[in-house]
Amino acid sequence: MTTKGPNAFRTISEAAEEVGVPQHVLRFWETRFSFIRPMKRAGGRRFYRPQDVAVLQGIKALLYTRGFKIEGVQRLYREQGLKHLVAAGGQDASVIEDAPETHPSEATLGHAAKLISEGGLSRLRAALRGVEAARASLDAALRK
Repeated sequence: MTTKGPNAFRTISEAAEEVGVPQHVLRFWETRFSFIRPMKRAGGRRFYRPQDVAVLQGIKALLYTRGFKIEGVQRLYREQGLKHLVAAGGQDASVIEDAPETHPSEATLGHAAKLISEGGLSRLRAALRGVEAARASLDAALRK
């Protein structure tokens, strides 16, 4: 493997070698784990940030060493976040602090809505109506 600095981006072949899995496994994991999002350049070339590689190492440890199934890793991510996945791979979870926020899936949002009490849901809906009204006012002001 080429010697790169610790903050350098990795190609898919470099990331696969560092994690210890074939490239097609990384591509497969991208289809199963929405939080794996390497940067893609022209031609679809993938570039993995150091935090991406740390997450991949955590996934590998959970699947291959600790016996988790894909659904178990997905649930662990939903319940405890990326830092826990990174720590499972024996990596320093502080690399995740600089990572961009991940966006929850529709399933996660649906689950969160179920956890909100009916009174809380009513307050959220009222707040949303207020935000929508403010946006409409701003849009009208910008059209003038």
